[in-house]
Amino acid sequence: MSTNSAVIRHGDVSTSLLDRVGDWLVSVSLSGEDLQTVVRGLCERLAATGVPLARVHLTFSMLHPLYTALGFTWERGKGLRVEGYRGRISSKIEEANERFVRSPYYHLMSNRLEHLRRRLDTEGPVEFPIFEELREQKMTDYLAFVVSYGASPTQGMMGSWATDRVGGFTEDTIAALIRIQNHLAVATKMAVLNKLADNMLTTYLGGDAGKRVLSGQVRRGDGDTVRAALVMADMRGSTKLAETEGREAYISTLNSFFDAIAAPFNRNGGQIMSFLGDGFLAVYPCDRHREPSERACRAAYEAASRAVQRMDELNEQRRAAGLNEIGFGIGMHVGNVMYGNVGLSDRLTFSVFGSAVNEAQRLQLLTKKYPHRVIASKDFADYCGGEWSTLGREKLAGVSQRLTVLYPEMNGFGAADEDGSFESGYGGISDAEQVILLLHDAGRTNKPADDKKVQ
Repeated sequence: MSTNSAVIRHGDVSTSLLDRVGDWLVSVSLSGEDLQTVVRGLCERLAATGVPLARVHLTFSMLHPLYTALGFTWERGKGLRVEGYRGRISSKIEEANERFVRSPYYHLMSNRLEHLRRRLDTEGPVEFPIFEELREQKMTDYLAFVVSYGASPTQGMMGSWATDRVGGFTEDTIAALIRIQNHLAVATKMAVLNKLADNMLTTYLGGDAGKRVLSGQVRRGDGDTVRAALVMADMRGSTKLAETEGREAYISTLNSFFDAIAAPFNRNGGQIMSFLGDGFLAVYPCDRHREPSERACRAAYEAASRAVQRMDELNEQRRAAGLNEIGFGIGMHVGNVMYGNVGLSDRLTFSVFGSAVNEAQRLQLLTKKYPHRVIASKDFADYCGGEWSTLGREKLAGVSQRLTVLYPEMNGFGAADEDGSFESGYGGISDAEQVILLLHDAGRTNKPADDKKVQ
């Protein structure tokens, strides 16, 4: 084919089609597509141009309070698999260390290399354990890379291209992959920034509040009056725990407490609006009619039931470890609240406010007076249904009229968690997670956390 032809081909890659892939990456950079769309679209388009890809793995470091990275693995004919890589898990760190320091990614980062290519269709021992797995999958060639998004080596993209083509990648294919890599870096950086904004707002404000802020509800006073089931919960004896356990142990205890008691209220229409020291406020917004109020109160009741069960399991684990139990109180109410922004003109918070919130807080405090861990108003109990016993009529501070307060009968309360029993700490982690757990440490130190693990 002459060089004057409309389509110039180098080996098995069409440069015209490759340019179209680059144009597509530019367009998705501007349109704000998410990472999953960018990665899936890229892999399918590269395959369509004739690039003989059999497997692509891409990992993107994320600034996120709960996750260190997002990982994507694309396999020809199988589509895309997505994984969220969690932060450091101390009980798994030795496994993660050993896996990471024996990976091509660690070799790239510790030697400050941009690319690493290895032929896999050869005989003899392998250089990295992952190559054994790729050989079993009949891969013949492998090209790994690292791209930083800025000055920090821990913020960026790393990944690999693999083929099962006889003879491996041609020089033209490698050139095409490196060429498209720069377009990919720009597109994914924009997607990561968009994801970062969403992550931060969702983590710190909650799902619905985060969406409201992203959609433009950012001025002081912006908000709505909504009806909601309200939940206030608080740890008991936290001051004593902080004094006796020390700072790090106390923070660990506080996180275990929130994992156990708060997680159920962040599902099924509920959202944690704010953490208040060693307590939290959760809401279940609903319409101002009986049926939606009943659904919201029932969802809050069921979450409280699961929270009690999870706290019982946590305290059982603490007793077995020779630790003190964690006491708690939960107050539940329903009413109209202001849902939006308040604060200074240049420092706002997004939450719920109003007399109903104050009443929920006072109900939670009554768990110190009565020997019951969950107390609710009569309005909440009437909407919720179920078995309740009346404690009496209480004069709450700042409330003109006395409220009738009740506690739930234990029959049917404290039911098993729909997601399974509570576990303090994380469960098993995947090989991919083990690789990524030390990414940030390796980027800062350029050496393994424990040299004895290097083999």
